[in-house]
Amino acid sequence: MATKVQVTRPTKIELARLKRRLKLATRIQKIVKDRLSILVMEFLQTVKECAVVKERLLAEYAEAYKALSIATGYHGDFQIEKELLVPGRIIEITAGIRNVAGVRIPLFEIEKTEHVHARQRPMTDTSSLLDKSTELAQRCLATTVELAELESALELLGAEINKVKRINNALEYIVIPGLGETIKYLNMKFEERDREEVARLKHVKLLIEKREAFAY
Repeated sequence: MATKVQVTRPTKIELARLKRRLKLATRIQKIVKDRLSILVMEFLQTVKECAVVKERLLAEYAEAYKALSIATGYHGDFQIEKELLVPGRIIEITAGIRNVAGVRIPLFEIEKTEHVHARQRPMTDTSSLLDKSTELAQRCLATTVELAELESALELLGAEINKVKRINNALEYIVIPGLGETIKYLNMKFEERDREEVARLKHVKLLIEKREAFAY
């Protein structure tokens, strides 16, 4: 059963005020529900995208590992380790924000930068196998950043959905039923008071009529 709202004085002004609050709470709940629907749709869409990107990332890592293994077999461990010690590329990631139903979701984008390693490496130390391995590793990096963006979005959307659900539940199960119960109680109280007033007036009228009858 819903808990009635505390009312300082059961007056008709208070009743009108409670009706306005009930109307406002109902409108807010509709807005909250609409927002919740948008957030849930975005969350489900992001989950699907996240699953696709994860699968793609695993495939890319497998391909990159295979290419690295072939390059290692061709050049030898020493040459590959030497290549790995040289900084290959300066990575710059640009961060942005997109707004989804009031949730600020980060956006990440890798800037295209100059390949330092390629500039410093002698032509005799390279091969198409090493270049292929480097290209695949860069692709893995870009997909990892993409996945990080999606997982950040999932985390933020999930937290906001829980928060909005709590607000919706509070409105649906506490605030609106409480206001409705209080309005119902006040209406019954005023109706009872009106009935008592009508009965009192009838009694007074009857007394006056009797008094007038005895006067004649």
